[in-house]
Amino acid sequence: EKDEPGQEVRVTYRELLELTCRLGNTLKRQGVKRGDRVTIYMPPCPLAVASMLACARIGAVHAVVFAGFSAEALADRIRD
Repeated sequence: EKDEPGQEVRVTYRELLELTCRLGNTLKRQGVKRGDRVTIYMPPCPLAVASMLACARIGAVHAVVFAGFSAEALADRIRD
């Protein structure tokens, strides 16, 4: 659901699975593997959900950081 009422994005389970698999393969091509740490810095949207699921699918530990943090706070969260 977006900020404006009535503006939502609908995604089927099949679409979410396909997007998750594509993102997982992209992460693997970038060298991300089981046990690696990934920080996801995205607004809440279907792509962010698929990114979290893709990390879990390949076994990468992920942390989600939403906008609104200062550069220092963001750096601290990434290090943590």
